[in-house]
Amino acid sequence: MNINNLLIMTGNFNIKDQLWDSSFPHHSSISNDFFILANSFNLDLSLSTNPVPTRYSDTIGESDSVIDLMFLHSESNELNNHAIHPDWQLTSDHAPLTVTISIEEEFVQTAKLLLPKKSDKEEAFIKEVSSIIKFLDTSNLSC
Repeated sequence: MNINNLLIMTGNFNIKDQLWDSSFPHHSSISNDFFILANSFNLDLSLSTNPVPTRYSDTIGESDSVIDLMFLHSESNELNNHAIHPDWQLTSDHAPLTVTISIEEEFVQTAKLLLPKKSDKEEAFIKEVSSIIKFLDTSNLSC
């Protein structure tokens, strides 16, 4: 698979919305602006394979929520969902999110060129490299 200019936007966005949290009763106008921003980068909201909360509250009366989101490259068949791992949260009150990106093995043709030792070609190459190094601007380097 060739991955060119792939963008993934993920994190704690602190936006509660019924669009990604079915237990939350409201839609936020901030979400509309957020979707416009994501769309400008050609990203779509990823749907979790296991829709569970991403933040677990330790405050009495405050419910768990979905505020950690993942946006992935639009129209990607390979990147169309992610997983939430509440069992990995350790000391954090947030559950990590993961996505698997398949990468196919690709053969890259390479070649090794050698200059014959003590040849005119080797001497010319060394002179060329030396002159390039000699004229490098090192004024911005400090010890």
